[in-house]
Amino acid sequence: MLTSIIAIIIGFSLLIWGADRFVIGASATARNLGISPLIIGLTIVGFGTSAPEMLVSGIAAWSGNPGIGLGNAMGSNITNIGLVLGVTALVVPISVHSKVLRREFPILVFIMAIALYLLWDLNLGLIDGLILLGGMIMMILWMVHIGLKEKSADPMTNEFSDEIPTDMATGVALLWLLIGLLTLLGSSKLLVWGAINVAQSFGISDLVIGLTIIAIGTSLPELAATVMSALKGEHDIAVGNVLGSNMFNLLAVLGIPGIIQPADFDIVALDRDYLVMALFTVALFVMAYGFRGKGGRLNRIEGAILLSGYIGYMTLLYRTAL
Repeated sequence: MLTSIIAIIIGFSLLIWGADRFVIGASATARNLGISPLIIGLTIVGFGTSAPEMLVSGIAAWSGNPGIGLGNAMGSNITNIGLVLGVTALVVPISVHSKVLRREFPILVFIMAIALYLLWDLNLGLIDGLILLGGMIMMILWMVHIGLKEKSADPMTNEFSDEIPTDMATGVALLWLLIGLLTLLGSSKLLVWGAINVAQSFGISDLVIGLTIIAIGTSLPELAATVMSALKGEHDIAVGNVLGSNMFNLLAVLGIPGIIQPADFDIVALDRDYLVMALFTVALFVMAYGFRGKGGRLNRIEGAILLSGYIGYMTLLYRTAL
């Protein structure tokens, strides 16, 4: 048991470091190739911050535990909104001005509806996985289109530009990209191994492990990036990181187990967990969209509401597991 817990701690630590190196290497490489900061931020950074969830989901499914991937996808989205944005808004109230973000809210809701339709039969199968991954490709293409169209007008352009390394040679950037990817692979395997052992020891389902320990651990890069962005005044990036990550989670993290290890799942995943994820997403939509036309805002009271809701959900999962 102690070995498994140590493996989880080391796995999480390396996962966070590897994700950071992967994003820096990929972003610097793309910038050196002349790709605009907005496109890099919307695609590479969004993909990179969700890379831990994707790899953990894939390795768990390959190991015969697809429930971890399902729980990780929903749990990470709940954690991103309730914990990440809740804590961030408590530290620094967040204002949202970007037109890109205002378009991403409805897209996220649409993706959630499609994912719910595919999961309605309580089976995550091969066709479901292919549809979701196909949606991910379409989303990336859409983000590239938005990046080309809005590259000079959107507030996030300058914010992303300030975050992407400008003095890193392409060779060094590619080296960091490779190191980050290899670290992500190794740490994901170590984390999944430890989590499965802990779940089996306590008799906890793969779904609950994915919703709790794995979701919190793989969302730590988003928490660090979002808080730092908010402290620097880059509020659109702070919310954009969460929205982009949540879309990647529903499309890629949820789709990967369907392709690798198709499986049925318990209806509680929809009745409890998907419903909670939907409620958190709607709450964020109402709080941050800006229906009065002056841009959205997450103040400290709203941050406290999100964080309290997340703590309540974790308490529910704990009581259910017991």
